[in-house]
Amino acid sequence: MLCASPTGLHRVSYLEWGDRANPRVLLCVHGLTRSAHDFDFLARSLCRDYRVLCPDLPGRGESQWLKNAAEYVLPIYVSDMVTLIARLDVEQLDWLGTSLGGMIGMALASLPQSPVRRLVLNDVGPLLSAQALQRIGTYVGKAPAFDSLDAAEQYVRAASAPFGPHTDAEWRLLTEHVVRARPDGGWRMHYDPAIAVAYASHDNGKDIDLWPLYDAIRCPTLVLRGEQSDLLTPATALDMQKRGPKARVVELTGVGHAPTLIHADQIALVKEFLLEA
Repeated sequence: MLCASPTGLHRVSYLEWGDRANPRVLLCVHGLTRSAHDFDFLARSLCRDYRVLCPDLPGRGESQWLKNAAEYVLPIYVSDMVTLIARLDVEQLDWLGTSLGGMIGMALASLPQSPVRRLVLNDVGPLLSAQALQRIGTYVGKAPAFDSLDAAEQYVRAASAPFGPHTDAEWRLLTEHVVRARPDGGWRMHYDPAIAVAYASHDNGKDIDLWPLYDAIRCPTLVLRGEQSDLLTPATALDMQKRGPKARVVELTGVGHAPTLIHADQIALVKEFLLEA
């Protein structure tokens, strides 16, 4: 899919599940350094009820890297997703976003005439804590080259420890989704390290405040919060129940930032919310 930014054109890749004729559409958008394959388990579970689309944001997965690193920002991501929605030729859809994907969803759902019918925010809210932003900034764009897939997995396990307990097989899948083999036989993270440039511009020791976006949302909203999350604090989650769309908040025990949505209990929460209407 061809998209535009001020610097030029770039291609965005996406995975598709289910019947293309199904008018019920779900768009799932991943976090900062992850990929479309993060939703493989969820998409398999929902593809009988939904046409499920899972894009790779620009600079990640199979999508093209941007020429100007300063364009790895929310307005460009929203524009790309609007292009995808136009390509689908649908009037309404449901949105599930993890972390950055949820920020994009909030921005889109806040707009007049938004196509978002129901919104799931996976461990993200309108106030992002400076502590978590600084933690994430310690590894974004700084991953070394790896001699083996095992070494890459150990790095992913350490950087993504807040995901919570997973089996060895699940950690291997979570690693394979975000690394690629190098021509010299080693491995590297499969995202543009330059995404750290735009990210660093927000790392000023302050929280990021998106409350004006959240307060403008009117569609039914579900918030999944990792009990140990440092990005979405308990206080912010409580305020999200009182303001804007007055979200339904579910806290997941033993998990930080962010729930991976590959376990059956997490998938069931999403499925129940999306299909209840």
